[in-house]
Amino acid sequence: MELEDYIIQLTPIPRPKATLIASYFKAQTVKKGTLLVEEGKTSKQSYFLKSGIARCFLYDHNGNEITTRFYTAPATLNDFQSFFKQEPSKEYYETLTHCETLTIDLEAVQYCFHNIPEFREWGRMMLTMNYVALHERMISFHKFDAKERYLELLKQKPQIIKEVPLKYVASYLGVTKYSLSRIRKEIITSP
Repeated sequence: MELEDYIIQLTPIPRPKATLIASYFKAQTVKKGTLLVEEGKTSKQSYFLKSGIARCFLYDHNGNEITTRFYTAPATLNDFQSFFKQEPSKEYYETLTHCETLTIDLEAVQYCFHNIPEFREWGRMMLTMNYVALHERMISFHKFDAKERYLELLKQKPQIIKEVPLKYVASYLGVTKYSLSRIRKEIITSP
């Protein structure tokens, strides 16, 4: 999906304004396995994912790699705290497939916020959507078991189940890869 279409889909604004906003982004092709943001480093770019899949992950207190979020195109992707506060990130953001992205730096974002009212509206929608996604994820961990979380992920983002290594899916769901295998087998064999 083109950025202009994504902006209009989320925030009904005139196409010329969406095109103006998109003009501040630069195209970038990113190879699979690229770290876009690294723990301990400050995020310098914000990304629009035109194609591909990425994830956010961290290492827990035992050194286990935990996937905290998946991104599938179209999506905006960034450690917003690191980006806007210009402080070191606490997580990693990694491409899981070849990705086509559009990037924008903080200076351009600030310029757009101050000079393009429609950018402010789109930015407000982006922050709201991110908050809702994080809130829903938090609730799902307390309200649903791993099987229900798996089925919801399968329903909402089937491409993740098809294209992402199961060890990442398992850590995202809060289970071991062996438990995930049992859940998948149970789903397949149930009538």
